[in-house]
Formats: sequence, structure tokens, C-alpha cells
Amino acid sequence: MATKDQTTERDAAGPRGIMQIIYPEVDVGGFSRVDGIVHFYQRVNALVQPTDTVLDIGAGRGQNHIEDPSAYRRHLIGFKGRVARMIGLDVDEVVLTNPALDEAHLIKDNKFPLPDASVDVAFADWTLEHIPDPAAFSREVHRVLKPGGWFCARTPNKWGYISVAARLIPERLHDLVLGWAQPDREQKDVFPTHYLLNTRRDIERHFDPGHWKVYIHCHTNEPAYFGKSVFMWRLAQLMFWLTPSPMGAVLMIYIQKRAEADL
Repeated sequence: MATKDQTTERDAAGPRGIMQIIYPEVDVGGFSRVDGIVHFYQRVNALVQPTDTVLDIGAGRGQNHIEDPSAYRRHLIGFKGRVARMIGLDVDEVVLTNPALDEAHLIKDNKFPLPDASVDVAFADWTLEHIPDPAAFSREVHRVLKPGGWFCARTPNKWGYISVAARLIPERLHDLVLGWAQPDREQKDVFPTHYLLNTRRDIERHFDPGHWKVYIHCHTNEPAYFGKSVFMWRLAQLMFWLTPSPMGAVLMIYIQKRAEADL
């Protein structure tokens, strides 16, 4: 049992210390019971085969593969060397420096520079909220996926607390608030948001059931946006417990392209 001095010391250490207080199981493997990365990528891994071509849409500079302190999470996130080809796409040229990819390409004019039906599994992690043209995006995902292939995404729920708070905060204050809530996040990793693919209704409208099998559920992970206060994290836990499931913070999306026999 921690003494008052030990608790104060761990609290002063920031979010890592808070994690150990609120979710003590983090000492077993480096992740909590509600870890969003583990929750999402375990299911993506369950869909991926060693012979697959895997596509990361919005791959960026690959900071998580290098900076994540949990070896287990780094394994879940890193497909390079475990699949036939690991491809990354992004609108930012920084993707060309991503060490977690076998090859990288730039998205230009909403077009993916890949052949038709060339990808087995595609995923977009914290990317859908940045898509300005959902119709063009869904067409390209459909085009590059093989029949029976999967598209997986993790994105803020438009009706979850993170997205609602972001829309309530004036645009001029976003950088200030984000700097307080996520002090380790670099400015180069912050991009404009549109929230056009961030509700179940919007997802099903652009990934229509006639061409896709759509599976969506909500998830709420650690309240990292609540700063470094143990009290605020406890308060957030209570709020999450009282919040209806459809208002969970994050949408976990798994969509399968229908084979011709299903059409």
C-alpha cells in the first residue's frame, strides 16, 4: 500500500504515475484494461495473415512504433516483417521517413496511388476525423481492397466527450488546450479536423451495407485529456460509468468489403 509521500511522488510524475494509481495492472505488460491501442490493434491483428498486404492510411512519421514505452503495444502496431507488404499512405511527405513501412506513398487529389484490389487489410488510426471528402475516401478504400478485405478504423465519436469538448472550444484556443491536456504531443502531429466520418450514421452512409459489412462499437479508454490530477481522473471514471454506451469517446470500426457472391 502506497504511503502519502509515495502517492504524491507518483502523482508528480505525471500521467504515468496516475496510470499506476488508477489502473495498477499497467505494471503487468505496460497497458491498462481499457487501453485503446490494445483494444483496436488486437482485433486488427486477428484479421491479418502473414501473406497479406496491409495498408496504413494516415501513417504519418510512425512515432508510435518508436516512442511507445510498451513492447507489447509496439508489437501489435508493427506489421513490418510480419506480413508480405506493409504500405503507408499520407497527405504529408513525412510518411516517406516512416521506418515502420516497406513502402510509402503520398495521397494526392484524394487518390490512393495503388492498384485496384491490391490490399488485404487497411486501417486508419485517428485519421477519419481529418478526412475532408468522405465519399472520395470510401471510394478509394473500396477500390484498393480485395473482395472480402477489411478496413478498420479508430476515431473520435462525434458524440463522445472529446469531440463535444473540441467543438465547444474556440478554434483559437485549441493549441493551448491540447498543449495542457497532451503536453508530449508535438505540433507537427496536429492536423485540421472535420468530423465528417465520426458517427455511426455517417459511416454507414459512406460505407453502404450494399457493398460493405459494417461493425461498429464505442470504447472509452484512460481519461488522458484530464491532465495530471488523480482526482480529475477519478471524476472522469465516474462520468464514463454514467455515460450511455453510444456516447463513448471512441468509435471502433471494422468494415468488410463484400465479395461478388454477397452482392
